Amino acid sequence: MAEAWAAARLPNLPRSPVVPAHRTNVLSVPPRQGPPDDPALVALGRKIFFDARLSGPPGTSCASCHDPARAFSGRHGSPIGVASGSRPGHFARRSTPSVLYMRYVPRFHYFDDDENPAPEPRGGFFWDGRSDSVAELVRQPLFEPDEMNAGTPGRLAAKIMRGPYAEDLRRAIGRSLPPEALPPEALPPEAVLRGVGQALEAYLKSDEMTPSSSKYDEYVRGQATLTEQERRGLEAFKDRRRGACSGCHRMAETSTDPAESMFTDYGYDAIAVPRNRELPGNRDAARFDLGLCERRDTMTPSNDDRWCSSFRTPSLRNVAVRDRFGHNGVFKSLRDVVVFYARRAVSPGLVYPPGETFDDVPTPFRQNVNIFSPVYNRKEGSPPPLTDDDIDAIVAFLGTLTDAPFVEARADRAQVGRAHGRTVARARGQRSPTSGPMVGQVVTP
Repeated sequence: MAEAWAAARLPNLPRSPVVPAHRTNVLSVPPRQGPPDDPALVALGRKIFFDARLSGPPGTSCASCHDPARAFSGRHGSPIGVASGSRPGHFARRSTPSVLYMRYVPRFHYFDDDENPAPEPRGGFFWDGRSDSVAELVRQPLFEPDEMNAGTPGRLAAKIMRGPYAEDLRRAIGRSLPPEALPPEALPPEAVLRGVGQALEAYLKSDEMTPSSSKYDEYVRGQATLTEQERRGLEAFKDRRRGACSGCHRMAETSTDPAESMFTDYGYDAIAVPRNRELPGNRDAARFDLGLCERRDTMTPSNDDRWCSSFRTPSLRNVAVRDRFGHNGVFKSLRDVVVFYARRAVSPGLVYPPGETFDDVPTPFRQNVNIFSPVYNRKEGSPPPLTDDDIDAIVAFLGTLTDAPFVEARADRAQVGRAHGRTVARARGQRSPTSGPMVGQVVTP
């Protein structure tokens, strides 16, 4: 039995309980985590989120990278696909995910599905699931030298308690501390940071940050109609013979509950996006981001080599507002991403440098790359699963996932994306997507 288990390359079962699927391949909807919104705590969290005093040097807030104008994603002015830090020449390691809809993100766990030979990892925050709570998560960008560079806990706590919301925070902290600890000078830094984490968690999981106001939401409520192109995009998105997108980007078209259509299964996959050669760290050819297997947690471990180069499937809500895509920010338009999915298996030479397929995955871990799921399971040289019109239709459908406050930003990104497509097409000596074959498609003279 042990030899058969090893031959199948199955991991040891995790020590924590797995979450069973009651029906094959069904994603259980995580319940709302935490009590109803506390208006005072939400307001405090909002103030902290936008406070640019906290970085070193001052000038960078959470909102600098999680830009409200970009559906709380962004690059803080960086030209290379990942966000700039608070100091010149410093950059985040990975692209900035949106912090909308964090209410629905489950804790990291292993999910038992009848279609899979062993439980699979799901949930957790960040691209590698290394944090299970927002209160824990917010410390990492605050103290990361390449991001907000806030210094020591003591220095940050002192700065916070001299700020304009110190009294609000003191009241919030006071609910869990004895009265003698309430004077500012008596508050230990860890208590201050716990209060900051609780306030930010309240804000990021609030109704305000869970808008559910997209055209898609109206569509499933029977309050809007998709255009013909959007409808075709939805069909291609679901069709396992073409897009097969909904296999990981889960949705429930018949449900009006937005929690059932987060367009992610919170799972992990090794899809091998191309290497972003603009990142300073990638100048070292031996440097690789290994994703999930870098996560260090002894209670629910994921450091098995089987998970190296896997990253969490992002939600596609408000994806049309983003300006970089992939965990490393390598893609510059939403259309580029769909092209990658459609062409990776059948025309790898069009998405990777010549002779460097899976160029951002170390050779020992290339066996982890998903080559079995649709549409990755097609043979090289076979017809692509998506036509040029299919790709345009999927991009149009993804635009319907934009919440109402960000529709104008989506229109701006669409113009930039079209311009980028024409630029790439000219660079490759091909026609632009609007006038013929898609960018990346071989054109026969």
